[in-house]
Amino acid sequence: MASSSSSGLTFKLHPLVIVNISDHYTRVKSQLNPPPLTSTSATVNGVENQQQAPRVYGCVMGVQRGRTVEIFNSFELLYDPSTHSLDRPFLKKKQELYKKVFPHFYILGWYSTGSDAQESDMHIHRALMDINESPLYVLLNPAINPAQKDLPVTIYESELHVIDGIPQLIFVRSSYTIETVEAERISVDHVAHLKPSDGGSAATQLAAHLTGIHSAIKMLNSRIRVLHHYLVGMQKGDIPCENSLLRQVSSLLRRLPAIESEKFQDDFLMEYNDTLLITYLAMFTNCSSTMNELVDKFNTAYDRHSRRGGRTAFI
Repeated sequence: MASSSSSGLTFKLHPLVIVNISDHYTRVKSQLNPPPLTSTSATVNGVENQQQAPRVYGCVMGVQRGRTVEIFNSFELLYDPSTHSLDRPFLKKKQELYKKVFPHFYILGWYSTGSDAQESDMHIHRALMDINESPLYVLLNPAINPAQKDLPVTIYESELHVIDGIPQLIFVRSSYTIETVEAERISVDHVAHLKPSDGGSAATQLAAHLTGIHSAIKMLNSRIRVLHHYLVGMQKGDIPCENSLLRQVSSLLRRLPAIESEKFQDDFLMEYNDTLLITYLAMFTNCSSTMNELVDKFNTAYDRHSRRGGRTAFI
């Protein structure tokens, strides 16, 4: 497998595809229901033997505009790994159904789960070449790695390389970016704000929400620092000048003056003042509640004292 692709294609992956693959893998894994003796790891001759995780297969769909490939959706495939055969009638039926709903979508390739591309994956890759002459391969790694910061998703292309004088079709890695539309952003935001199943309080949800915002701002700050150091190095001559990157930076900076308008300042100050007013009202309400509790306690204690001394209540 080569290190990187040389096709020059730009891949854009939508979150719905990642969610579909993850859901497919979770359902298949939960439906296996292995017996207790095989569900846990066993030690044989001092070597720990982990149960092999199931693999799932499916097709990815989207559009290609010039050199840009955008992956929008996916559906499951019926694949027999023992015979390396696809259920062609099922694939054709699913393709026809998707064509009725999404007439502009085409099968761009397929997906699977695992830590890395395997030699056996080339069988299903070749089987889809009659639908797409150059299919792509989306691989999701379901293993949890706390040290990994990037998404456990890899996109492969196939290229014909000559190895030991024999032309062979191999997988090569391709870079990609995450692309979202408004509907997907709303869905992801809705999922992020769902109430925990264990009945977590509103404070817990708020803390999780603020933690997510803090992580996003921290990531944005780190990337801006990297970009700033790169531009400084380019200005000093330590790094060669790259016009395409400078154009992207210029396009990014042009968006900043859009929030410096007078209308934005008025709306921002109005919302800021409203937030401060709500905060002050909440503080006054809290103080009034505390004062009322103190008065009630004082009246209760003074009333008991007055019964013994014959005095009236103070308040």
